[in-house]
Amino acid sequence: MSEIIYESNDGIAEITLNRPEKYNTFTHEVIDQLHAAWLRFNEGNDRVAILTGAGDRAFTAGANLKDIPHDLFRAIPGVGVPVHKPVIAAVAGLVVGGGLVFLQMADLAVAADNTRISYPEAKVGFAGGLVASLAARIPHKAAMELLLLGESIDAQRAYEIGLVNRVVPVGQQLVVARELARKIADNAPRVLALLKDFVGEVIPKGPTEAAGIARARILDDINASTDFVEGINAFHAKRAPVFTGR
Repeated sequence: MSEIIYESNDGIAEITLNRPEKYNTFTHEVIDQLHAAWLRFNEGNDRVAILTGAGDRAFTAGANLKDIPHDLFRAIPGVGVPVHKPVIAAVAGLVVGGGLVFLQMADLAVAADNTRISYPEAKVGFAGGLVASLAARIPHKAAMELLLLGESIDAQRAYEIGLVNRVVPVGQQLVVARELARKIADNAPRVLALLKDFVGEVIPKGPTEAAGIARARILDDINASTDFVEGINAFHAKRAPVFTGR
């Protein structure tokens, strides 16, 4: 079974994280397949893409902490692949870690009312840095609350701070995303591309997003640290981590 499903329908691509039994967590295979999906979208005839997750329990619970793919940037549209067409995120349930990065990078977002968004890297002890540009997309204090506390917010709060465009009943997130996608796909594609690219130049980029692969090498030190090992061990043991700064 493919871990990423790519479906094309009348100019609209639907890209689905297809690991519902594992809360659509990121693996090395998922990253590779998402990278390929964005290349296919950018080079093909589809005019807009919807990124979603199979099932309503989770858009994604983030990385598989037993084997973390530290090259998540390769799967992010506009970072790992220069995507010039609109992207809509349709999410439900858990949106954790890298899931928030996908949400922030999407041009539009629809969230089911059971959505819970969190970024727990500070609690686990590893970092990727891509989330830094969240502060350029929502109010600074709201972004820092998510990043520094590592606690979750619900769909309504996400709407209030401008992280999502619509909050809908569970099961309707893809329906509404398709409605938005249809309206976008019917517009002039060259104008859509120009507007997306120009807006991308206006929004500040975080260090990892700006530097790409070169910056990722600098993060290797954090992701091989004692605190990283302690954070992962504590997560699996369901205990509070004891960080030393090493």
